[in-house]
Amino acid sequence: MAAFLSGCSSDDQSEPLRKISTPEPYILSQTDTPASAAEPEALPAEGKIIALTFDDGPNTTCTPKVLDVLEKYGIKASFFVIGDNIDEDTAGMMIRAHNMGCEINNHSKTHSYMNKMDEEDIKSELDYTSKLIEEYVGEKPKFFRPPYIAVSSEMYKATDLPFICGKGCNDWEESVSAKERADRVLAQAEDGDIILLHDSEFNDKTVEALDTIIPALRERGFSFVTVSELFAAKGVTPDGGSEILYSNCMQQ
Repeated sequence: MAAFLSGCSSDDQSEPLRKISTPEPYILSQTDTPASAAEPEALPAEGKIIALTFDDGPNTTCTPKVLDVLEKYGIKASFFVIGDNIDEDTAGMMIRAHNMGCEINNHSKTHSYMNKMDEEDIKSELDYTSKLIEEYVGEKPKFFRPPYIAVSSEMYKATDLPFICGKGCNDWEESVSAKERADRVLAQAEDGDIILLHDSEFNDKTVEALDTIIPALRERGFSFVTVSELFAAKGVTPDGGSEILYSNCMQQ
């Protein structure tokens, strides 16, 4: 299977999405709701489930567009946010996501290679972002996704948060089309999976891809849940005390 399918190689994750400056920023009040928003999807009693996750927000250009799509289909997702991206404006996107039933998790403060840091600096990165998340949405993050999926034993020692990877589609690369992003996600989706996407600034191709991914997965019988709900629905307690990097909630 092609390398992009794993989503867990630090080499795969090493190139951040380049910012595209042409579109105008899209600003949406956290209280605004699209007129066509669907009723939130109920947790399934049985059947296939999957968790969409988004890295590198929050921002006022892409994050609200992702939320619009989620709201249109009445589904939840999980957002792994960068502390340095959180300010009074972008925090509104986190609050809106949380009010929709989405989950807000930790993706570090600076999006640096934390596997090269000592334990004190690692804790500083995590604590900074966790405190901001709790300040704005009233809940502590439950999971951590390491930047670039680069990990070390010191990182696992520094936190009790379970580490999340996910199956990716290289959607930080501008050269990857919306169709390719959707095709790559759909080619690998399995029950219990965590899908790794990005709501980086101006990442409109991923927003476009969602309008293919979500209906196609629904046709296959998948329901959409947060990462926490994914583990709970499968009766799995995520292990933050061992060096597991989850891309599927049922992996050992």
